[in-house]
Amino acid sequence: MASITYENATLVYPGAKQPSVDNINLEIEDGEFLVLVGPSGCGKSTTLRMLAGLEEVTSGRILIGGKDVTTIAPKDRDAAMVFQNYALYPHMTVAENMGFALKIAKVNKAEIRERVEEAARMLDLTKFLDRKPKALSGGQRQRVAMGRAIVRAPQVFLMDEPLSNLDAKLRVQTRTEIARLQRRLATTTVYVTHDQVEAMTMGDRVAVLRDGVLQQCAPPSELYENPVNSFVAGFIGSPSMNLFTRDVDENGKVLLGGEPIAVPPSAGNSVTVGVRPEHLSIADHGIEATVDMVEELGADDYLYCTTALGYPLVARGQKGRIPRRGEKVYFSFEPEKMLFFDGDNEQRLA
Repeated sequence: MASITYENATLVYPGAKQPSVDNINLEIEDGEFLVLVGPSGCGKSTTLRMLAGLEEVTSGRILIGGKDVTTIAPKDRDAAMVFQNYALYPHMTVAENMGFALKIAKVNKAEIRERVEEAARMLDLTKFLDRKPKALSGGQRQRVAMGRAIVRAPQVFLMDEPLSNLDAKLRVQTRTEIARLQRRLATTTVYVTHDQVEAMTMGDRVAVLRDGVLQQCAPPSELYENPVNSFVAGFIGSPSMNLFTRDVDENGKVLLGGEPIAVPPSAGNSVTVGVRPEHLSIADHGIEATVDMVEELGADDYLYCTTALGYPLVARGQKGRIPRRGEKVYFSFEPEKMLFFDGDNEQRLA
């Protein structure tokens, strides 16, 4: 087991004008499950590959267990990686796939068999050990890929969107299995995903990236309740926070739904007001909007609307009071639940 440290880690690809990963400073504790999340192209997979040694760091350092591994070859970093595609050898059985790395390392056959059987028991793969990958489902293949990493008993697990090829139901089941397994093994894990629901349900902490820059790293509840900027506020949460950018008048207020709202004294000429969908309620007056779609999820319904000013708006529906598509509705809000962000630099206003 080992801690992980990124110290001013930067990667600039040859010919690129902007860094793909820009000056990341991040401490990951021994045994922690950290999730890197962000939109496509934000640098999360590159950050993981730098840790694995698959991408060369341009400047800064990366440490594993206090040891500087910045220039060390990937095979010597004692990190096991699970990729998005399963990368299994089709001509080998499950047992042979799982034990291949140990065979290359010249571990004796008895120990290989013992480690493979133990990992198979953890992953419920015992009855599949003699099968070839083509005889397995997608979820089973992904578990084989995880087993291959587990048998190595590395200091660090690295997972690059391992569930993206699975269907929705299997994703939920498998992410639960991964989280449970990580707690059992207590191995430091860095997990990459673009799915913020996955990030929020799996990670001890979640690191949000944007254009190669780390925006915020915190436990899921803190990200949701105290985002540092409007990007994190809009990215974390499903459905995401409603954001309205409005001009501040001479009295230090903004108009929202015809109601003047006092903004923090540090606000500039404009602010972005953030309201979570669960903090909006259908009312007789307030923010005017037209319902574009109703998402019925059983326990909850969500209304996807367009406001009279052209902003998109999402609100949690109220049972027994679900409007029809195309209907005009008004939403009231709870001012004390609002968040305010600077309209220019997007930073949270105290």
